Amino acid sequence: MAGFYATMLAGGTYVAPRQARVGLANPFVPDFPLMARHIAEQRISSLILVPEYLHGLVVVMEMSGLRLPALTLVAVGGARVSPALIDRARAVGLPVRQGYGLTECASVVALERTGRGKAGSAGQSIGHNRVRLAADGEILIDGPVCLGRLGEAPATGPLHTGDIGRFDADGQLWIEGRKSNLIITAHGRNIAPEWVESLLLSQPGVAQAMVHGDGQASISALIVPRSADADIADAVAAANAGLPAYAQVRQWRTVAPFTPLNGHLTGNGRLRRDAIARTYHQEPSLMPFYDRLVNATADDRLSLINVPQLQAGLRGRITLSTYIAYLTQAYHHVRHTVPLMQEARARLSANAMLVAALDDYIAEETGHEAWILSDIAAAGGDARAAAASQPHAATAAMVDHAYRVIRTGNPAAFFGMVYVLEGTSVAMASHGADAVRTTLGLPREAFSYLTSHGALDLEHLHVFESLMNRMDDPADQAAIIAMAHAMFGLFGAMFAAIPMETLDEAA
Repeated sequence: MAGFYATMLAGGTYVAPRQARVGLANPFVPDFPLMARHIAEQRISSLILVPEYLHGLVVVMEMSGLRLPALTLVAVGGARVSPALIDRARAVGLPVRQGYGLTECASVVALERTGRGKAGSAGQSIGHNRVRLAADGEILIDGPVCLGRLGEAPATGPLHTGDIGRFDADGQLWIEGRKSNLIITAHGRNIAPEWVESLLLSQPGVAQAMVHGDGQASISALIVPRSADADIADAVAAANAGLPAYAQVRQWRTVAPFTPLNGHLTGNGRLRRDAIARTYHQEPSLMPFYDRLVNATADDRLSLINVPQLQAGLRGRITLSTYIAYLTQAYHHVRHTVPLMQEARARLSANAMLVAALDDYIAEETGHEAWILSDIAAAGGDARAAAASQPHAATAAMVDHAYRVIRTGNPAAFFGMVYVLEGTSVAMASHGADAVRTTLGLPREAFSYLTSHGALDLEHLHVFESLMNRMDDPADQAAIIAMAHAMFGLFGAMFAAIPMETLDEAA
């Protein structure tokens, strides 16, 4: 509404570059340095951002000294924005103005007028609607709004937004949080979780956060670190310094990233609080086994995601030689997938459920190593030389460990390897393939393994979750978790062994 239609009505031209070009090959792991450079090079004059993207740009500008003088408006909204982040944005010269809008109102309802007022307010109505508050603080909107929901009678009266707000002495609207998300502590304090989360998210080491504590004596947080070495204790302490005692975070833990793929984010990046609660707030013994597996390996997954070679691939910032080197190592472990499954199947012959699952996997995975060799050839590499080469020591170590566990330990552990490899493909393969293809200008035929594997494994992962939740033997469960721990580390080491040139290492 505000981006496309405003441009069209003003007689302008709307240009939509590929996501990888502007740093959004993976929208949930943005390449903020690339995004900032694109804004500078194209002399972009206005931006509409969610708080996470504003935070990323601010960090880049603070660290690099880059300034964006062509910008005349940076509108931010979609979730509560911490005043500290707005102050930091203005300190590096960004003309930030917080807004408030809803789909039901065709986007913008209120916007700061000048961007020079006290940080944190969403300003006043832009004129087409009247904004007021119900007795409980819910924001109500009178005026042009949607007619109602499809199949229901037309709505009457004001639009009940479900958002909690307040007006200050100057009549500026402040968004406090969602009415349905309110936490009521054991001390009777009402706390909007977005308020606490916005302060956590303003810390450089915090990528995502969800706070909880309804009915509890204090507030707790689930935190996704921005990097494996982020000091989360310091980040929580800094956030707490801006909170009253009753709203401070007393307990916290690091968890795996919240994404649409694991059901923890909506498509537009909002937290699915109920789904996250089902995963993390239950007693471990009451969790479905798949959720326990995800929970137990959160730190391992974060370490894998932060391997520089993997990050560079996701952002499309690798050379052709690096891509071919990756495919070569992929060939050396993928060609063992079916033999490993066959050995596991032989040792699990008494378990009909697992045998049936392995039969399906074997049928699906047969021949995938040939896809990889075809990709190498389509990318201009020597497929025969790749097939005849020796694997890196790290790749060989990963394969050897899998064989050793299956042959001498609990063969059900193989499913821990499946979890690591398929989960990684789902989260990264398709985005990474698109980014690399765009950067290198390669044909689609050079990415059959990555693109097919990403789509295939998304379907597999739902089947895998159901299978894991039927695993009721504690010994099998322990073996799967142990294998997943080991495989995250070994798979990360395989990526880390892939040579990158100086340009790539900067990623």
